[in-house]
Amino acid sequence: MKLVIKNMVCPRCISAVEQILKENKLPSRYIRLGEVELIKDPGKKRLEKLSADLVSNGFELLDDQKMQLIEKVKTLLIEKVQQGNIEEHFSVSKYLGTQIFRDYSSVSKLFSEVEGITIEQFFILQKLEKVKEWIIYNELTLSRIAGSLGYSSTQHLSNQFKKLTGMTPTRFRQIGAAHRKALDAIH
Repeated sequence: MKLVIKNMVCPRCISAVEQILKENKLPSRYIRLGEVELIKDPGKKRLEKLSADLVSNGFELLDDQKMQLIEKVKTLLIEKVQQGNIEEHFSVSKYLGTQIFRDYSSVSKLFSEVEGITIEQFFILQKLEKVKEWIIYNELTLSRIAGSLGYSSTQHLSNQFKKLTGMTPTRFRQIGAAHRKALDAIH
């Protein structure tokens, strides 16, 4: 039985959901960002208990197909950003088209209606949070960050960063983590 879970955005989320499943004695075939496959159907009562436990930990079991699709789009984009190997001419629409096998314009319209932002805006916000993470941990130069996240230049990255945060990446580095958002708070 496949379950779609909202707000799974990082490896810690996978661990948290794994623990919740263990506490509910529900063995799984796999646990990935946004989805779990249980070995067998737990029944209505156990599924309700699982749902309540997920909610109390900041997750949500999704049974609506439209919401599942939106969560799938978010998960795919979050995973792409977290991999940190986005090519310069990366196309969100082409990428999602190969992953979800749906008409991009209808998916985009649904996403915008439900989330209040476009898929592209969501993707840019995800990239921006990855930039902040790398800046805070001083893991890469700004040039390497730009290349890893598909920006055509350091200047392009800096301009977008300033437009969306109100400060330059250098200023952000000086201020630090106070301006980072949790991944599940981005939309």
